Amino acid sequence: MSRPLHRGVSGGGRLSVNGPDLWDDSQMKDKIEKEDLERNRSPGDQTYSPTKYLCRILFPDNSPSKHNLGENGLLSDPFSPGTGRNRLKYALVLIRLSLVGIILLALTGSFWWTISITSSSRGHIYHGYRQLQEQVVSDLRDIGQLSLGAANVKDIEYCPPESENFIPCFSVSENLDLGLSKGEEFDRHCGPGSRQNCLVLPPVNYKIPLRWPTGRDVIWHANVNITAQEVLSSGGMTKRLMMLEEEQISFRSDSAMFDSIEDYSHQIAEMIGLRNESNFVRAGVRTILDIGCGYGSFGAHLFSSQLLTMCVANYEASGSQVQLTLERGLPAMIGSFNSKQLPYPSLSFDMIHCAECHVDWDQKDGIFLVEVDRLLRPGGYFVWTSTVTNTQRSIRNKVSLKKWNFVRNFAESMCWKLLAQQDETVVWKKTSLKKCYFARRPGVGPSICSKGQDIESPYYQPLQACIAGTQSRRWIPIEERTKWPSRAKLNSSELKIHGLLSEALAEDSLNWNSAVNNYWSLLSPLIFSDHPKRPGDDDPSPPYNMVRNVLDMNAHFGGLNAALLDARKSVWVMNVIPTSGPNYLPLILDKGFVGVLHDWCEAFPTYPRTYDLVHANGLLSMEFGQHSRCPMFDLFIEMDRVLRPEGWVILRDTVPLIELARSHAARLKWDARVIEVESSDEKLLICQKPFSRRQAS
Repeated sequence: MSRPLHRGVSGGGRLSVNGPDLWDDSQMKDKIEKEDLERNRSPGDQTYSPTKYLCRILFPDNSPSKHNLGENGLLSDPFSPGTGRNRLKYALVLIRLSLVGIILLALTGSFWWTISITSSSRGHIYHGYRQLQEQVVSDLRDIGQLSLGAANVKDIEYCPPESENFIPCFSVSENLDLGLSKGEEFDRHCGPGSRQNCLVLPPVNYKIPLRWPTGRDVIWHANVNITAQEVLSSGGMTKRLMMLEEEQISFRSDSAMFDSIEDYSHQIAEMIGLRNESNFVRAGVRTILDIGCGYGSFGAHLFSSQLLTMCVANYEASGSQVQLTLERGLPAMIGSFNSKQLPYPSLSFDMIHCAECHVDWDQKDGIFLVEVDRLLRPGGYFVWTSTVTNTQRSIRNKVSLKKWNFVRNFAESMCWKLLAQQDETVVWKKTSLKKCYFARRPGVGPSICSKGQDIESPYYQPLQACIAGTQSRRWIPIEERTKWPSRAKLNSSELKIHGLLSEALAEDSLNWNSAVNNYWSLLSPLIFSDHPKRPGDDDPSPPYNMVRNVLDMNAHFGGLNAALLDARKSVWVMNVIPTSGPNYLPLILDKGFVGVLHDWCEAFPTYPRTYDLVHANGLLSMEFGQHSRCPMFDLFIEMDRVLRPEGWVILRDTVPLIELARSHAARLKWDARVIEVESSDEKLLICQKPFSRRQAS
């Protein structure tokens, strides 16, 4: 069991995001309703309106009553000359007319003042009571589920054992039933009913991953869904460098096995014209997309050279490349080259690598190669290792020769330069000059995308058969970009491309450096304190919790990522940009980080138990502040799914949303505490997921 925190500890702070203006409005509304009630008590007047009130002032009631009967019992004419009160009555009429004018002027001024306030205070004052009511309804929908008490908490049960590796939106059997084939059955298809309203438990013999960097080379066999036979029969080049040792899987780059990763990386560097892989950064290479990454050995080796490699591979029910790579503490996510664009903007990576990645690059008229071109920065490299590229074998194999000839000719038509070819590895370099596309013969190669096709937010859009990115202001050759690690702090001219001022990013950086220090001050005593014995384990040695894989659910400028690097934390961050907010993902990628677009009303494309820390700043306000497209509790179930046992959640948001989030955390059986944020109307919610073990049957 994890060390229980002081649930519900909170200090001062306002419990409402409504400002004084809304409080004054509510008092005025109560006063008006009270006056209405008093008027409605009169049996002769059941309705009331400002128009009726004005009419009464201008034209008093002339019906017979004690107020307008003469001394002789006959009706008197208040305007008839000769009466003693005529002058007084004329004066009263003039006073009434003056009052009407004043009231009309006041109403007109109030009307224009209301319009000006509404248009100038966006985000601070609700636009009328209708939006306020919509907000109340949205909040009550979530609170209503919690108001059922303990009976409703019991409804959040644990998923059955067969769901321990469940990923919503990925069901090959259901996709086959829908008639999908030719690889599309492995694609991501999110729809109603794709989620599970239960908590995913770890495997029976699950153990907390080893601390980085030990966990990069050794993982627990019981933590991943792979059989011993699959380990021993791994066929890909980057898969062969793994061994099964009792309860562990070991990845050794210094083994005597054939084709070591170190030699392979050195070969690629020489083919580019570099002395070794440590010179990749000098050549402008920082981020690499590894398609079909094996088990992440290529990226694990390059990490020591300050290269950040994102693994992308198909969904696999067993022996998953993505699951094992994340278990090693390396960036990875599920993605495929079948029918849709990957959720990255154009010009995102400095190198794209494919070693026996099982993508048929010659299929569908080369559209997969066009997607590679879209993702590559100008001057970037495409590395392909395959038996198809072995020219000596291809001469004897006509099918392979046909594939190789198509890929080679198609790459040339896209202005790629063939740098070198050794054994089964080929390296191309994408052009840095736009004019190359226009110098091609008519009808040769893919056309240039129109402005409507070339978008920066390709959230699982259909694959495009045209060359993208040429109209982007981010078209900068990798050789001309700021080299890492200076790239993490873009200069003013680079920020101008993204419409930002250096002062804005500097202020954001200061805020996040302070926030990270505060986070670590809060987490360190809990991580390094006397930790009770885990179920079935001996007392572990400190530190008890490894924080390596970090998921930032609303990354904004990537400030958390930058601050963690400045603090020299041995972590990597998956920077997620919600599709419901502004798209800063191009900025994050240009800074040399990794990230992805995502809709948080859908499941994240990863396996269960893959992140040590989940962070969200302002996400609840963005997704559920006014108009929620999905229940908030679904988001919390998703966070629980991707979080490792004894992992951490840090949420920062407005007080009402944090209070509601704490209630959701209680339903998920998380240990939680609320922390005040100094000089702010926001609060922090820090949670820890318990280690709930499934009993062996």
